[in-house]
Amino acid sequence: MRLTYTKEAQSTECRARAATIKTRRGEIKTPIFMPVGTVGSVKAVSVEDLEEAGAQIILGNTYHLYLRPGTEVLDVFGGLHDFMKWKHPILTDSGGFQFFSLAKLTKRTEEGVSFQSHIDGSRHVFTPERSIEVQNHIDSDIMMCLDECTPYPSDHRATKESMELTTRWAQRCFDFWQQETDLRNNAFGIVQGGMYKDLRSASVEQICGIDFPGYSIGGLSVGEPKELMMEMGEHTLALMPEEKPRYIMGVGTPSDIVELVMMGADMFDCVMPSRNARNGKLFTSEGALNIANQRYRKDEKPLDPVCTCYTCRNYSRAYLRHLYKSKELLAYRLNTIHNLHYYMNLVGEIRQAIMEDRFMAWRKGFYAAMEGGIQ
Repeated sequence: MRLTYTKEAQSTECRARAATIKTRRGEIKTPIFMPVGTVGSVKAVSVEDLEEAGAQIILGNTYHLYLRPGTEVLDVFGGLHDFMKWKHPILTDSGGFQFFSLAKLTKRTEEGVSFQSHIDGSRHVFTPERSIEVQNHIDSDIMMCLDECTPYPSDHRATKESMELTTRWAQRCFDFWQQETDLRNNAFGIVQGGMYKDLRSASVEQICGIDFPGYSIGGLSVGEPKELMMEMGEHTLALMPEEKPRYIMGVGTPSDIVELVMMGADMFDCVMPSRNARNGKLFTSEGALNIANQRYRKDEKPLDPVCTCYTCRNYSRAYLRHLYKSKELLAYRLNTIHNLHYYMNLVGEIRQAIMEDRFMAWRKGFYAAMEGGIQ
């Protein structure tokens, strides 16, 4: 089933928009944040925790799921959904970012990427076609094309060559998806181009010239200064089609989401809420706090007085600090529940503000609350 994108509201003051994406496994209300469940699990929480937090779609990773448990296991269950008992949409990354981050174990050619497993050292090859094939076994609702993520810094010539390779791979992914699958899943193209506006513009023209159901922006948040990331995001988003979803890959902080929504982005993913939870950094309506801080040792207040998550309804900052300092496993679950709920609530508030055409006023209040600091 080819997904549909229906815009429901557009801010009169900026490019922020709210929409509904329909897939065969349900609707996704945008703007949306997708928790990262790399190997078929969002670390420390259950499917029921995700649903209670309000997650509408989660992300899995093709590289990791291919290596473990493997497509032969997933085939027994008809894909990842039944394997992990998640009945809502799933998006899978192609593995391109893992080849970027595990560069020492990979070799890129025109044909694809050969790589050594970080688990057992075995050798494998991912072509654009193989990436789509594996994602078809996973049976994700949105599959990402194999791309090459350009490192930062990178010179113009190398970035151009990489961007053009991503375009050729995107066409191969599209052709394989159209000709060799039953089209029950959807494929997104990925815009690259590094930190060069002319290459970002060229990539948009090339990738969006292929009739994918949606498009994403890759190669951001790879070590560049925040100002440059936002400059590239704004430039690229302004060029992308109005009638299809726009997905910013691997971003980011709460303020990143707010700013990129203002520029017209629809979809986000990042490991930050779950990873930070395991490291004791928790997000609140008044800013982030480090639960290991001594000041919370006798603090009877919930993490965030305005939060309605399971953690905030039941436990004090003092107890959460005690669990974290004691290295109790329960700390990871309770902290992750809260951070995920915070992110889901954030995009929910943003959507409501866009629907009521008060996004810029909401944004002002969001930053004002942060300036007040943690009480």
